Order: sequence, then structure tokens, then C-alpha cells
Amino acid sequence: MDDFGAIMSIFISLCIIIPLIAVVIGSAIWAYGDAERHGKSGCLVALLVLLLSWPVGLIIWLLIRPENEKFK
Repeated sequence: MDDFGAIMSIFISLCIIIPLIAVVIGSAIWAYGDAERHGKSGCLVALLVLLLSWPVGLIIWLLIRPENEKFK
């Protein structure tokens, strides 16, 4: 039973970690494209999202991003 428990804990961990990594990378890619569309440096914004403790960086970008003229 110890082997089964270890395998299950690894499986459950991977089922949580892999989607979380995908969301973090997807957020950085989205922030990069959004910054480029708004005329800002996409690389810097993507780094902001990734390096500032993922959800905090994304929230900061959403709060400080410039208004887009075509959506008004």
C-alpha cells in the first residue's frame, strides 16, 4: 500500500502542478500580447507578471495597463 500511496500522491501533485504552470505561462503570453497591442514593452510586462509572484504581477498589469482607444 505504501507504493500505491506514493504513486497516487505523485499523480495528484502532477495533476495540480502541470495546469498551474500552464496558467502561469499562458498569463505571461497574454500579458505580452496585450502590452504589445497597447504600445508597451511586451517583454517587460511578461517579466512583471512572472517575477512578481504570479497572480500579483498579473493584477498589477491589469490595473496599470493603458486604455485601448478602439474599445471605447
